[in-house]
Amino acid sequence: MKIGNSTSDFILLGLFNYTEAHLFLFVMVLTIAFSSLVGNALMILLIHQDVRLHTPMYFLLSQLSLMDMMLISTIVPKMAADYLSGKKSISPAGCGLQIFFFLTLAGGECFLLAAMSYDRYVAVCHPLRYPILMSWQLCLRMTVGSWCLGAADGLMQAAATLSFPFCDAHEINHFFCEAPTLVRLACADTFVFEYVMYICCVLMLLVPFSLILISYSLILAVVLQMRSREARKKAFSTCSSHLTVVGLFYGAAIFIYMRPKSYRSANHDKVVSAFYTIFTPVLNPIIYSLRNSEVKGALRKCMGQCATINHE
Repeated sequence: MKIGNSTSDFILLGLFNYTEAHLFLFVMVLTIAFSSLVGNALMILLIHQDVRLHTPMYFLLSQLSLMDMMLISTIVPKMAADYLSGKKSISPAGCGLQIFFFLTLAGGECFLLAAMSYDRYVAVCHPLRYPILMSWQLCLRMTVGSWCLGAADGLMQAAATLSFPFCDAHEINHFFCEAPTLVRLACADTFVFEYVMYICCVLMLLVPFSLILISYSLILAVVLQMRSREARKKAFSTCSSHLTVVGLFYGAAIFIYMRPKSYRSANHDKVVSAFYTIFTPVLNPIIYSLRNSEVKGALRKCMGQCATINHE
């Protein structure tokens, strides 16, 4: 196969066809994406406005909502514009930026979820030492570290992916530029890059995931020893919310990035990618709000203030 011009635009084949069924699914995806933006923006607003939520736990949750909003904004507008206009091209620079922002946000979320699990571990297992073991200084360091590690991974993979010569067929069977999909178009030996990318996935996915499992194993051991039924219920409610988010996010990410190459399917990858880039972000504010009495209290307070302003 001939090597194409490295400056030629790529063609994103997209997630949907132009059938009535796919048009309905497209509208559903836009509705879910919009709901995600509204839900996560509301979560950030509530955490910012309610003094009771000015704690490290909710600060980390606000960062998770911010990452989810940015992730949706990185993927969905381009996908929607391509589908509605029929113009599905994306420049190499645009593709590189999409890979960078996607991996920055997804990678940052991996480490942020690990930080959130540490926060829950300290809150449940060492409540009296919480202000020391989970200080604001440590919280800010973990947050900045999550963003920086994600950005470093995104920059490295975006630069390395676009350094390959690509074949004449610049068609990407995906709805956004994702490094594993783009590498399949390379007309060069990508073994070393794929091996390095696999190592990065181990560091970005399995290491934080292992820390999360350890944290919640220790939490479970402590919770089962609690004599107060109310305390056990509160601990299970808070931790189960986080575990649900972790399971959805890490499960989909590991499926995409850590499967053997022989088991990969473009159609399966598109569906799973849609799940953790579009559907998981809308679940986060729902899971945390429905299972968290403090967030529900802040929402009722905010709605009460809005109603009072309207009456005046």
